[in-house]
Amino acid sequence: MTIETEGLSPRFAELDEWSTPEVLKALYEGQLLAVAAVCAALPALGRAADAAAAILSRGKGRVVYAGAGTSVRIGVQDGAELPPTFDWPEMRLGFVIAGSEQAILTAVEGAEDSQSDAIERVRQLGVGREDVVIGVAASGTTPFTVAAIAESRRLGALTIGVANNPGTPLLGASEHPILIETGEEVVAGSTRMKAGTAQKIVLNLLSTAVMIRLGRVYKGMMVDFRVTNAKLRQRSEAMVAKIAGCEAEPAARALREAHGEVKLASLLALGAKRDEAEAALQRHDGNLRLALRELRRSRAVSDGERHG
Repeated sequence: MTIETEGLSPRFAELDEWSTPEVLKALYEGQLLAVAAVCAALPALGRAADAAAAILSRGKGRVVYAGAGTSVRIGVQDGAELPPTFDWPEMRLGFVIAGSEQAILTAVEGAEDSQSDAIERVRQLGVGREDVVIGVAASGTTPFTVAAIAESRRLGALTIGVANNPGTPLLGASEHPILIETGEEVVAGSTRMKAGTAQKIVLNLLSTAVMIRLGRVYKGMMVDFRVTNAKLRQRSEAMVAKIAGCEAEPAARALREAHGEVKLASLLALGAKRDEAEAALQRHDGNLRLALRELRRSRAVSDGERHG
């Protein structure tokens, strides 16, 4: 099996002799190629996102990232952003990391080769039918990652495999294989570069698409983010004002009443009672668009009855 990401391109055989501007241009061009490589993966990404959203909409399952080295670090970065950006519960987020958490900052010798460790970690996490497990490996052959995905699939989880080489074991082990062919690196084998960039984009697209499908975005706004500082407080007030069509002060007042929850505050700013707003959001699994539609429909009916 040829692992393209490990190959040495003849074009860069004398890279260390090049001028710094020439080196930077080559690295930059490599990044552009990595971005372009994602396009071919969009159909597979779409299928994976829809399948993941269907599983996670049941309200109990977790998003789990599995891998080793650079790939799992990129996964951790993506996963860590889900709670503050989309108010995704930490208890619905998991990681299966070769070498455990210490491997995020320090390389752990031999960790990526241990299939038994991967299987044990998957079982310890209690992976099951309600979970979505995403395995990432540039080579597509990393024993730890392949074993983690294979075991997760055996246990009934939805599995998504992201790799940068075609025909590799990780893709074969995954229910939803996502191939991003980035080819040889400018610095041979340094997959933190082209391969890593493409992986980051794919995970960004995947997790964001899933959250959109789960109703955590409304009209391009991340209405489920957590307000943790002054900048985000201003952002949330602007969102509520825009959604409700009101001034800043009523928006801020509604946010205080809603304890910073943008979706609830938007309904309150539109005149809904708190229990009415909470019930509408609960009926529609937190989907603001559907809750707004219900609220407006019920008000139209009420107005019609009053004028009847």
